[in-house]
Amino acid sequence: MDRRAFLRGLGAMGCSAAAFPLLNTMTLAAGRGLPGDHRLVVVILRGAMDGLDLLQPLGDADFARLRPNLGTGEGAIPLTNRFALHRSMDGLMPLWQAGQLGFVHATSTPYRDKRSHFDGQDLLEAGLDPNLPGAGLAEATAAGLRREGWLNRMLQAVPGLQGETAIAVGREALPLLAGRAPTLSWMPDQKLPLSAQGKLLLEHLYHDDPLFRDAAADAVMLVDETALAAADEDDDTGMIGGMMAPPVEAPAVRLADIDALVDFAAQRLRADTRIAALSLGGWDTHRAQAGAVQAPMLRLQRIVLRLRERLGDPVWGRTLFVAMTEFGRTVAENGSRGTDHGTGGAMVLAGGALRGGQVFGRWPGLAEADLYDRRDLMPTSDVRAWAAWAMRGMFGFDRALLEGTVFPGLDMGSSDPGLLL
Repeated sequence: MDRRAFLRGLGAMGCSAAAFPLLNTMTLAAGRGLPGDHRLVVVILRGAMDGLDLLQPLGDADFARLRPNLGTGEGAIPLTNRFALHRSMDGLMPLWQAGQLGFVHATSTPYRDKRSHFDGQDLLEAGLDPNLPGAGLAEATAAGLRREGWLNRMLQAVPGLQGETAIAVGREALPLLAGRAPTLSWMPDQKLPLSAQGKLLLEHLYHDDPLFRDAAADAVMLVDETALAAADEDDDTGMIGGMMAPPVEAPAVRLADIDALVDFAAQRLRADTRIAALSLGGWDTHRAQAGAVQAPMLRLQRIVLRLRERLGDPVWGRTLFVAMTEFGRTVAENGSRGTDHGTGGAMVLAGGALRGGQVFGRWPGLAEADLYDRRDLMPTSDVRAWAAWAMRGMFGFDRALLEGTVFPGLDMGSSDPGLLL
């Protein structure tokens, strides 16, 4: 029997590509070799999330002028004298009040002007500066840097990192963790119901193939461990439910896939895993943004709240959650009551390790002279610098490594912004 016939046979017996480690969207990196006991969760918000809608600058007089429909602040929740949180994210307010939620405003990657989602996301996850001499898109592609993610380059610097080094879960590729450091993958919505005899057959078939042998072994291991953990969680439901506030219910928004991703990530993070990455789409809001943005915001909120619930106090207390996007959107709304591709945007931070309850970054203002190209929020910081300071604070990486290898050519600035407790 060849591999193709074997896989057809698996399908006939009910095996979807379930939990197979070559297919995914979430990646987890194990803690062996990583110093300390921190957990880092990175979420890529695909589609250019509008930071000016998420974190509305109601204290800036130009905001309402530029957004006559989107800038009314209806239902927004005041956070500071200048900023208010979009009403769809109100479930996060207890975290803000506890100092476990924060934001960075007016930030961006070095990507400018071309406004392509493909290139913007590529550079965000590669952690590259296309404006650096010799590090443009063509040079980065030729050098292979564009095919490596900055989280993977960080992992490559950890000697002896092995075992469950990385697990990707879901349907989309995550270049953020692509590279030479080992990774595994997992899909949450598929099952691999193998009998003991089927597992022996899988092991025998791939015995002499290192790539597929290891991948198959990882898949079986994940399925077994996930099933065991699910049984344990069923037994412990009362304890977890009693310790944590229930997540915000949003019946109009499909959340089951989010819950599966988060539950699996939390299960691994409570064990040896230290780094998780996943993506969340739906942020490209060119038309009717007031309605279109609600679903992705509710899903983002769900990720944060369910992660906090599933991790529990001890692990959440050592966790930093970072959500970032490829670029921002135009300051002025367009004729379709949406926004177009812009430059400066926002990051979302959460976690018990965060020194939250504040909006980080320098606000540039929305007067025409203060805008980038007279249309976009002016970036006053580099997304990569915030990520670098987070990695330095959590895992103690050397600044020269972060500026020279993880984010080639990055200047982290003169002082630590104090993201962490």
